[in-house]
Amino acid sequence: MARKRKSKLRRRWSRWWRRHPLPTGLISTLAIIVVGVTVIGVRAFQQAGNNAARVATTNRQHQQFINHLAGYAQTLQINYGVRASITLGQAVLESDWGTSKLASQYHNLFGVKADAQQVGKELSTQEYRHGQWVTVTAKFRTYSSDYASMREHAELLQNGTSWNAQQYQGVIHAATYQDAARALQSSGYATDPTYARKLIKIIQQYRLYRYDQQNTSSSSR
Repeated sequence: MARKRKSKLRRRWSRWWRRHPLPTGLISTLAIIVVGVTVIGVRAFQQAGNNAARVATTNRQHQQFINHLAGYAQTLQINYGVRASITLGQAVLESDWGTSKLASQYHNLFGVKADAQQVGKELSTQEYRHGQWVTVTAKFRTYSSDYASMREHAELLQNGTSWNAQQYQGVIHAATYQDAARALQSSGYATDPTYARKLIKIIQQYRLYRYDQQNTSSSSR
């Protein structure tokens, strides 16, 4: 019974179509629209796939960068008192995940400048001065490895500067990574007025507090 009914419906549709044919131009237009929508859909699907692949690649590269530094950052926390999350977050922020010229060619992960007596490399950089960003040329430290850069960074925060040995003690003794990030900014580590906020965002987004040692990690969440 179902087959006969279906066949009858088809015959009725065929008779109606013969009596009410669509204009040739309209048929062509509809065909073009259908093809266009199909092409757009396929391209959108391909673009979504490409975007997903790029995001996956970026995430994998970011995690590789973190893994590369995390173990030594934890060792530095034990030896110098600088939270691993702060070390890692600053390395990410200062070096743009290790891709900056200063980091990729000279292993300077933290934008550390060289004194007059130190060997360094002159490069242009952005600094926040008098309420605006300006491009300046400065001499930066060069290192033999990323780990050498990390160790000197930890020594700086623990020992302070030649003119103020206590300059970064607020970072060392901070109760949380948030307080440590704010102490970095208030102690004059960076000229960027939003430095602490950017650093905290990176630590939270990538859960870098996971790498802090047990005695401090519980207060970081």
